[in-house]
Amino acid sequence: MSSSSSSSSSSSSNTLSPVVQVKPLGFPWETMDPFLFCVYHDDAYPAANAQMGPQAALAGRALGQDFSRKDGWSMYHGSVVPGFPAHPHRGFETVTIVRKGLIDHSDSLGATARFGRGDVQWLTAGQGVVHSEMFPLLDASAPNPLELFQIWLNLPRQSKMAKPHFTMFWSQDIPRLSATDAEGRRTEVAVIAGRLADAEAPPMTPPPDSWAAQADADVAIWTIRMAPGARWTLPAAAGQGTRRQLYFFKGRTVRIGGQAVTAPAAIELRADAAAELLNSGSEEAEFLLLQGKPIAEPVVQYGPFVMNTEAEIAQTLRDYQQTQFGGWPFADDAPVHGRDPLRFARHPDGREERPPQLAIRP
Repeated sequence: MSSSSSSSSSSSSNTLSPVVQVKPLGFPWETMDPFLFCVYHDDAYPAANAQMGPQAALAGRALGQDFSRKDGWSMYHGSVVPGFPAHPHRGFETVTIVRKGLIDHSDSLGATARFGRGDVQWLTAGQGVVHSEMFPLLDASAPNPLELFQIWLNLPRQSKMAKPHFTMFWSQDIPRLSATDAEGRRTEVAVIAGRLADAEAPPMTPPPDSWAAQADADVAIWTIRMAPGARWTLPAAAGQGTRRQLYFFKGRTVRIGGQAVTAPAAIELRADAAAELLNSGSEEAEFLLLQGKPIAEPVVQYGPFVMNTEAEIAQTLRDYQQTQFGGWPFADDAPVHGRDPLRFARHPDGREERPPQLAIRP
């Protein structure tokens, strides 16, 4: 990665630069402690068929393992409806930010949800949960675009075996900042985790066992959209020892603290310094910010299980074999929740949430 090494040497020679290093974006995106994983899905699904899958031939796709992006979309592990049928997790959290389209969630606790269009689901897997994330296509007469991030946030040792828990952050409740620079150009920030001065709503409350719930963890998950030519200053992080990564995933060029960066790129920033962002390109620029104080514990990962030791991974495999983390209470491993586009969340205790909007059109 020659661009990474050149950026590192450049930034080390200029101690005033907020840029530590720049790397190309891969798949999945490289993350730093306390984050484990970040993936960006941007699928241009066609019109829907009668089974809520794509109205297109699936020949030539490796169904069950299709990450091909053939024709601009993938089936992933789905065979009829795109998505990720039932699979287990232990020892970390998933934060799923859906910008376009819908996700149908089901889990081994008996919970279900349909969310999208700016909604976020924050799932603490803790001691173990099985869930599915399917992408139903509802519009039979027009394309069904899907755009989302899924972020894996590690859990510290004392929370690895916490009780599973899921929280919904509905789009209209998420704090947002809309800033206009001296030339009238706008920057919009959505604050999924953390605190941003002048945001239009108070910070969201992370799940109780999350690293983000620790007062000094300084976790932030923000999305940033800048108009062409817009200028905005990313404030310094509040905590000590915080690390910060900025993912430049849409747009052309940006200047960060005066340093030119071309998309797509992962930019490690000094968290203790403010960083002026200037969208120097001719189209909108979009970023995802991940920051937090490192947990700084050993990480041993075996697929969807993340623990501190090999012995704990071995125990996890035995536990899953014996208990299936509570079993799967649904008729198939890829459930979808019908053709009604209403978003909802039904919790294991039967409590139901619906966002104030009565409906969204697919």
